[in-house]
Amino acid sequence: MVITSGYEGILILAVVAAGFLITMLTLAAVLGPKNRTRTKQLPFECGSVSVGSVSEQRFNVRFYLVAMLFILFDIEVIFMYPWAINLTELGVFGYVEMLLFMLILAVGLVYVWRKGVLNWND
Repeated sequence: MVITSGYEGILILAVVAAGFLITMLTLAAVLGPKNRTRTKQLPFECGSVSVGSVSEQRFNVRFYLVAMLFILFDIEVIFMYPWAINLTELGVFGYVEMLLFMLILAVGLVYVWRKGVLNWND
């Protein structure tokens, strides 16, 4: 009888993902085009050729704020998935805790909304 720890599936997934990654990178390097031209090496963004140096470009602070908010709410969803899976075991206490967690995040969202962080028209 073999005793397993329950992490074999995760280990198999990691090995398969790493194998897929290595295979795709190798195939891209071997089968990809090799003719590098000046036009292909130019930076290309949003359908237009970049103008100026990257070190001289300034980004609006709102870009970073929206990016941080995206990460914040993305992490919220990551926390909600295991909670939803274990909701029956957690019972009413787990339900109230998640409501409190979502309430705190909702208050934060209302705050940044009222401050105008999400308004890009200014």
